[in-house]
Amino acid sequence: MRRLSRRKGVRTIQTAVRPGSGDWWIFQRLLVSLHSVNHLTLSLAEAADDMRLHVGKRRPSENLAALNVDSTDVETTVAAIAREPVMIERIQFLYNRLLERLWVKPLAMCVFSIGAVYLAKAFERTPLASFAPELTPDSVEKLLTILAGGMLVIATFAVGAMVASYASASRHTTPRALTLVISDDVSQNALSIFIGAFIFSIVSILFHENDFYNDDGQAALLALTVIVFIWVVLTFVRWIDSIARLGLMGATISKVESTAADSLESRRKSPTLGCVPVSHSDNTGAPVGTESIGWVQQVMVSDLQEFAEAQGLRIRVLAVPGAFAGPDTMLAAIIASGRSVTDSHHDAVRKAFRIKGRRTFDEDPHFGLVVLSEIAGKALSPAVNDPGTAVEIICSLVRLFSDWSKPLCESEFAAPIKYDRVEMPELCVEAMFDDAFTAIARDGAGHVEVATRLQEAFRSLATIECPKIRAAAFRHARAALARSEVAMDHPQDLLAARERAAFATLQTGGPEL
Repeated sequence: MRRLSRRKGVRTIQTAVRPGSGDWWIFQRLLVSLHSVNHLTLSLAEAADDMRLHVGKRRPSENLAALNVDSTDVETTVAAIAREPVMIERIQFLYNRLLERLWVKPLAMCVFSIGAVYLAKAFERTPLASFAPELTPDSVEKLLTILAGGMLVIATFAVGAMVASYASASRHTTPRALTLVISDDVSQNALSIFIGAFIFSIVSILFHENDFYNDDGQAALLALTVIVFIWVVLTFVRWIDSIARLGLMGATISKVESTAADSLESRRKSPTLGCVPVSHSDNTGAPVGTESIGWVQQVMVSDLQEFAEAQGLRIRVLAVPGAFAGPDTMLAAIIASGRSVTDSHHDAVRKAFRIKGRRTFDEDPHFGLVVLSEIAGKALSPAVNDPGTAVEIICSLVRLFSDWSKPLCESEFAAPIKYDRVEMPELCVEAMFDDAFTAIARDGAGHVEVATRLQEAFRSLATIECPKIRAAAFRHARAALARSEVAMDHPQDLLAARERAAFATLQTGGPEL
């Protein structure tokens, strides 16, 4: 194992590393700084891995003695750094759930606006207060009154427009896409600014009427009011452009496709979420059932890894995010290698699964495909009769599968195996195709424009250098043609569908499924 080249760096670490002290957080960042200025020739993470795996001629204790670093400190630090991305993922998941609540950002803006009122008071005790111009009290009060009256009207109008957009999105697309429309940043930010400006003006008027500010504070309050007024005008202009599209079919489809693409991209870089791929040859293990009924929203793999390391076990995840957990569903299997598995083991594993009443887009790529398919299915219903939307959805699905199947380029990095005691299955291509295309093929079987475009999509996907995608494309092409042969009445329409599906027939070399 390589040695640390600078003794100065070691002394710095010895000073900073004190588990349980307030400098512990600083030490984690200090590692990066020391590495960047070449104080260390080997990161502590690599050193700890080498020590843990007994790499080198000397024993780990001898290596640590040469480094003059406590082994407990190193292992604790490495574990803390390894858990940091996991914490970020959990915070991101909770943050996405908060964005689906309309009250979060307005509440934060209200707190911020009240703080701005006190900021004007703090200006009185700064050296800049001597440069404040003299103002009449009426000038500040009139501007605040105008701002308060206008913001109440605009905020009410904004809420009404947003509710109308949400109803339109739910009615014309699918209710499952409503959470994406609600989490629109532009609309939420606009509503928050309008309400925050209203609270700012009301509190400012109250403080101003009670002589809370001197002449310098009134000047600062006027400056803040002018800034808020300009901010409101710019936000309103930008929001008008956004609200005109919010809830429309095209905008909703773009949001769903973008969200599905992000979820698929994360699984492209980390097919097993940092876990070991499932070994299909080994079906042993004590099954862990569920006590909750709903959808698996998240699997906290880090908790499973920590529990498995502590107990000397291996855990095979059976219910991935997006799976429905029913009374007969097995969430995971505990591989104990001859050891006894108790109820406490089952409870610990069960707690790592977040099961709720609805699905989310974050870690569930299937859900994005399902929502797109639902939008196409509603467009093909007799009440709507909009095959053009279904064709647009088919193009989106082809784009998603094509991007997901691309191999990682040199500038991209595959996620390493971080959880060596947890097995996680990869995405099932057949299930993804079923979620994406089955409903469209069923509902669009009688529409020649949908049936032909669907066959063209399958033909395009069949050219991808991925055996699983090619096999699924051939299978769905034949199934879609079989549905069209039953649903189509006009011979010319059926002939067009057969011509487009000729690539998938057994005579042309399609794979036998």
